[in-house]
Amino acid sequence: MPGRATAAGSEPTMAGDEQRQINRDSLFMLACLRTSDRDPVHRVKIRNLSSGGLMAEGDMRVAAGMVLEVELRNVGWVAGSVAWVQGNRCGIAFNEEIDPKSVRAAQTAPDDSGFVPMRPLAAVKQVDPGQLRKV
Repeated sequence: MPGRATAAGSEPTMAGDEQRQINRDSLFMLACLRTSDRDPVHRVKIRNLSSGGLMAEGDMRVAAGMVLEVELRNVGWVAGSVAWVQGNRCGIAFNEEIDPKSVRAAQTAPDDSGFVPMRPLAAVKQVDPGQLRKV
């Protein structure tokens, strides 16, 4: 996903009229991003995802061409590189394709920290509002 430079020496940016080679699904999910094993992990918001990459938003300092890893739910750490940067958003191209459906699937087992996520709202039993007590 090559970007277009806006001026000599500036970061490549994503132009609105560029065609995507891979369909991307819009979503909102939190993930972790790191540029090396020694650098701190940054929390980012994933705005869209495909088998070949994603768009992340957050307070991380990255530049086009930078190598990094993103930790995705149910997949783990995925290596890739920054394809474009625009403000606090960037496009990341994965080195190897992933299954985006597995990232979207609910996590059912504890992660490394022992945290078990809440069940999806659809799985929660609905309660009659008349049975609730006021506090």
